[in-house]
Amino acid sequence: MSDAIGPVFAALADPTRRHVVETLVRDGSTSVPALSSALPISRQAIAKHLAALGEAGLIERAPEVGREVRYRLRAGALRPASVWLDETTAAWDARLVRLKTTVER
Repeated sequence: MSDAIGPVFAALADPTRRHVVETLVRDGSTSVPALSSALPISRQAIAKHLAALGEAGLIERAPEVGREVRYRLRAGALRPASVWLDETTAAWDARLVRLKTTVER
């Protein structure tokens, strides 16, 4: 069985990588220089975070415009994790309703 969402959750466990994803959601794309001006870490550290997000299948290089390498979210990359969370939430909520019904009897 393949675990498609494990790498996504592992990548998003880091607050810096979540910040990068939030930046991409807000701005559409970003670059290492833009991130290094917004984050208190080195360009090398940013490159490692981008690599981790890429390995998890969350980001990709945007089509090149000029010399600057830009990154963007992969279309639908968060969908499998979102579906899993929605299904798990619904199952948990149903379980709590059953428990409440049983306790109130």
